[in-house]
Amino acid sequence: MSPPKKRSLLVDLAIMLALGAIAVAGYQFSPLLLPRADLTATPETGCDLHRQGCRATLPEGATVELEISPHPIPVVRPLKVVATINGVAARKVEIDFAGATMNMGYNRLTLLPADAGRYLGDATLPVCVTGRMEWVATLLIETDRRHIAIPFRFYAPREG
Repeated sequence: MSPPKKRSLLVDLAIMLALGAIAVAGYQFSPLLLPRADLTATPETGCDLHRQGCRATLPEGATVELEISPHPIPVVRPLKVVATINGVAARKVEIDFAGATMNMGYNRLTLLPADAGRYLGDATLPVCVTGRMEWVATLLIETDRRHIAIPFRFYAPREG
């Protein structure tokens, strides 16, 4: 082989290795951006997190309630997040805030166990420069057997 072909082969091999490493890293870290859910539940009709907590009932009858305060929910101000879970033994509870129509970055918080099925945390919503924004607050519940996702939708103003 002549030297230019050898260099070209090494460059091609390096590119292939780099692409393989990117694919492996993407696979390993994909649950951070796209959480796995074995079950997705829907909140009850009429849910308005700006006024009160919202509830969802899982197929086996377990209930989950999410409350975010203060009311109405502001942006760029401290929020209290409370999830109350009855009928399911949760190993880990997280809440993921995502813009419904715009990527607002990674905004996930692990809620800490408090007492009797209650999980607490503090959060802050970033401001959206385009105005009023629709958010999806997905409650992620991990049990011994499955991953449950419950998406709660609400709107937040441009400014707090």
